[in-house]
Amino acid sequence: MDLKFTKEELDFQNEVKDWIKENYPEDMKLRYMNSPNGHITRQEHMKWQQALHEKGWAGINWPKEFGGAEFSAAQKYLFNKEMSAAHAPSVVAFGEKMVAPVIMAFGNEDQKNKYLPDILASKVWWCQGYSEPGSGSDLASLKTKAEDKGDHYLVNGAKTWTTLAQYADMIFCLVRTSQEDIPQKGISFLLIDMHSPGIEVQPINTLDNTPVGHHEINTVFFQDVKVPKENLIGEEGKGWTYAKYLLEFERGNGYSSELYSQLGRVRTIAKNVNLGEKSLAEDEDFLSKLSVLEIQINTMEATELRILGSLSAGQNVGPESSLLKTRGTEIGQEITELAVEVVDYYALPFNNPGPESGHNEPPIGSAFANYSAPRYFNNRKTTIYAGSNEIQRNIMAKLVLGLT
Repeated sequence: MDLKFTKEELDFQNEVKDWIKENYPEDMKLRYMNSPNGHITRQEHMKWQQALHEKGWAGINWPKEFGGAEFSAAQKYLFNKEMSAAHAPSVVAFGEKMVAPVIMAFGNEDQKNKYLPDILASKVWWCQGYSEPGSGSDLASLKTKAEDKGDHYLVNGAKTWTTLAQYADMIFCLVRTSQEDIPQKGISFLLIDMHSPGIEVQPINTLDNTPVGHHEINTVFFQDVKVPKENLIGEEGKGWTYAKYLLEFERGNGYSSELYSQLGRVRTIAKNVNLGEKSLAEDEDFLSKLSVLEIQINTMEATELRILGSLSAGQNVGPESSLLKTRGTEIGQEITELAVEVVDYYALPFNNPGPESGHNEPPIGSAFANYSAPRYFNNRKTTIYAGSNEIQRNIMAKLVLGLT
């Protein structure tokens, strides 16, 4: 297996690097890097994604048939590597990376023509309606009901942990259209306009929220919400199949580039922490922790490159997506733990103004201290969402080790 990049691929990498330098506003970069959990506005997110679209780099996983960039496996790897190195915002996944593949695979032509162009051009913000209050990780126990009313469905229920629903124009939802003996049956996949009468979005305030009112997750309530029948994806009752298909795209991401970027920042900050005659970056115990994490990321990168070689040869990812999700999220949590250790007691003040718009007071401690604790707390969720890591290990045990 040859893991060397060609001259054309390396030229592409340099093109990405140069484009980011010319198009990524420095003030936006500083806010994104130094605010708790990378808070930038909806307008900034969409403007960045629209710039990528104008360049022809939107929909890097999309086939050209639907207007996508259709990057090769190597191009995707190098593109994400440079984006992470530049601390550029990730594309909001719910539209481009999650619901779009489902529409491409299972939607009808009218749905493809209606939704895909606006998703690609970042004209519409999507969110995901899967989890429900009281269901925990048992997604199949969902109770949000869509009642057939002839030309439309009447939806009642609630979805929770809905990321950035306060910004969303559309939500893709799993709903129950019938009661069956097996809970996975009778579930359908609906596209719902978030501006419909009867929808209410309530914020869930978490420990990592900032004092100026930023929040990430919400509960979405549906009360007698009318949804046209043409918003049903595929067949009624086949939503579970479509949901599993979507999860392949939610889990099958590379992590090493972003992890290297995060660890590099921890190392840089440690050089400025004075321990008397030496910096924290020279402390043997700290260096040991740093080295262990770096070795783990090296291993992660080697695994991703091996998968890259398989993809380039036309093979599918398979259970490796569960491996990437499991190790990537766990290493990410360990890096946030080390970051809190670096800033020490400066991680304590949660009313740290930092670089937020409207504040004219200096942050308490370094800008790095402003977000170390919030990102630590926020990262507790990563080993739970997209299928908890316990579930991912069960998948690997079954598909790789042959256990039952």
